[in-house]
Amino acid sequence: MIEVDGLTKRYGTTTAVANVSFRVGDGETFALVGGSGSGKTTTLKMINRLIEPTAGCVRLDGADTVSLESHALRRRIGYVFQGVGLFPHMTVARNVGVPLELLGWDRERIAARVAELLALVELAPALGGRRPAELSGGQQQRVGVARALAASPRLLLLDEPFGALDPITRDRLQQSFLDLRRTLRFTAVFVTHDMAEALLVADRVGVMRDGRLVQAGTPAELLREPADAYVAQLLDAPRRQARLVEALLGGAR
Repeated sequence: MIEVDGLTKRYGTTTAVANVSFRVGDGETFALVGGSGSGKTTTLKMINRLIEPTAGCVRLDGADTVSLESHALRRRIGYVFQGVGLFPHMTVARNVGVPLELLGWDRERIAARVAELLALVELAPALGGRRPAELSGGQQQRVGVARALAASPRLLLLDEPFGALDPITRDRLQQSFLDLRRTLRFTAVFVTHDMAEALLVADRVGVMRDGRLVQAGTPAELLREPADAYVAQLLDAPRRQARLVEALLGGAR
């Protein structure tokens, strides 16, 4: 469904993303993981042309995205922003319904779709009349996901969607994301700095470092044969944490 081919972004003499290529099939979630400044978010933004690439291309269902009007392309792609990005002066219901207003839906149809989406992301109908500041961080993130899903996009882009949340809320939203995947069967590119999260939510994982994609494969492939010491180091963190937790649980028995 998505083909990223030789994607490159340069700012003057600085190369933020260098010759990145990968493919994401229908219904698949591909996670991009790496440290700050590795090029993950820049790559994600080039997919829907929030940032125009210096070189390379992105094909959506075989069509080069530069052949599409940028606003038309973005209406086909749901985007969950880092830090949520809700409109603070709008109600929750209006935030969720904004993409549908842009598509020219009538008020009654929008209201019905918003109610459906709030239920889908497990938010009470009464929250629709509140402003984002009146919600918890986890609730705000659910609103962001609902808005991204409003126009039933086949492709969802998520930029560190759960990164600023407490561990319990983050775990709950990760499980909700997996449930939504099973229900809606969308395709997704999921950016995270957390390797454990990438292994949990994705069918395949791409590891980025210094603007380059250093390895891509299934979680099992990465765990079995990391491409280099950097990938091995990223994988060692969740392994070490799991061992420590197991040891603590063993000592508590």
